[in-house]
Amino acid sequence: MTFQKLFAEWLGTAFLLIGVVGSGIMGAALADGNTAIALLANAIATGCILYVIITTLGPVSGAHFNPVVTLAFLIRGEIAPGLAAAFVLVQITGGILGVWLTHMMFDLDIVQFSTTNRSGAGQWTSEIFATFGLLFVIFGGLKSKPEAVPTLVALYITGAYWFTSSTSFANPAVTIARTFSDTFAGINPAHAPMFIVMQMIGLGIAAAVLPRLFPRG
Repeated sequence: MTFQKLFAEWLGTAFLLIGVVGSGIMGAALADGNTAIALLANAIATGCILYVIITTLGPVSGAHFNPVVTLAFLIRGEIAPGLAAAFVLVQITGGILGVWLTHMMFDLDIVQFSTTNRSGAGQWTSEIFATFGLLFVIFGGLKSKPEAVPTLVALYITGAYWFTSSTSFANPAVTIARTFSDTFAGINPAHAPMFIVMQMIGLGIAAAVLPRLFPRG
């Protein structure tokens, strides 16, 4: 059973990055320089793949696909520390593999590093908010209507691509994986650590606030 959970997290995170990076490449190629159209394509495809992987793999592993989500469940005492650490590891490795597979599909250099700069107070603040918002949606959905969580997360991330200046990474594994792609969805490796720090701050705020809104039981 543990292997199934780990494999589900690894495969799901790989699919997530294929959706994010692949749609970014395709959108940028077809948008003829129109960044808004490319971002729209990127957002819709990401929302679609999130709905699919959460719906199909949720019953297997809980469909975290995100170290922040795993740590949030760890804080709530709903996942063992050892399993949580293993989840984080397979999420990161699955995400990187997803990026490499996407490069293969689009006939690009498999190993590359992003030169896209994403930095500054606005984007850092966005990552705090985006991460808090994601956890708000997940735990609020689990409290009120668990079967709607795939839809809620997909809709939230699709919208957050547009209403946050960072385009809502909200996921350390995704952030790390996207440093390995010098494409539309990439992030300069030098800027990834601050994104992850901000995501951890968002997690800390969520851990303090959400139990008061959505108490267990």
